[in-house]
Amino acid sequence: MITYRSAREITKIRESAQLVAATVQHITSMVEPGITTAELDRAAEAYIRKHGGIPAFKGYRGFPATLCTSINAEVVHGIPSKKRKLKDGDIIGVDCGSVLDGYYGDHAVTCVVGTIGEEVQRLVETARDALYAGIAQAKIGNRLSDISHAIQKFAEHKGYTVVKAFVGHGIGTALHEDPQVPNFGPPGRGHRLREGMVLAIEPMVNMGTSDVQILSDNWTVVTVDGRLSAHFEHTVAVAEHGGTILSQL
Repeated sequence: MITYRSAREITKIRESAQLVAATVQHITSMVEPGITTAELDRAAEAYIRKHGGIPAFKGYRGFPATLCTSINAEVVHGIPSKKRKLKDGDIIGVDCGSVLDGYYGDHAVTCVVGTIGEEVQRLVETARDALYAGIAQAKIGNRLSDISHAIQKFAEHKGYTVVKAFVGHGIGTALHEDPQVPNFGPPGRGHRLREGMVLAIEPMVNMGTSDVQILSDNWTVVTVDGRLSAHFEHTVAVAEHGGTILSQL
């Protein structure tokens, strides 16, 4: 069941999403060769708690950390580790959520580590821009799949694939709410978008096949062909002329 949020509730979600955005900005400033993903995770938890929030991911269905840190061929849900040091030429998806006064925010970016090649830069930029193509369709009166179609069309036009096994979601007083927001499909399908809907839109764009698998840790999702993947996400309120981004500073 979809929950339609009041203006007051959207303000609350925005406050939580702003905390996530500030946390992600703090973490991305630390991304450099030699740092461990565990160090990034500790910094994220400290930042969220210092500003009155609670890490949304830590303990969620048993997930052990504040951040999901997904490197190179890891698509989403990578677990931070003291043993995992970033290297020059890596890309890392940093996904973060917080709870503030009972409301959730969710935001993800893919960062480059040191110097990367043009092809890798193009993948990262495509994933980011595919997110904004989807957000532009989050307008009152559209259908849910108009968002999905815009993301898929943008990514595939650039020569990439979108992950179909994992999708975006509604968000509010729970981290994952209805409706699901796929990153693929024909336009004009699904729920009519209405004022009060708040969505976490999150394309995962792969350099090779769209197929993925889950590693033995039961969390980390990787591409089956070992090629790179990039992930971006914003918390967005449906609005008249396209989505209002709540998780952007």
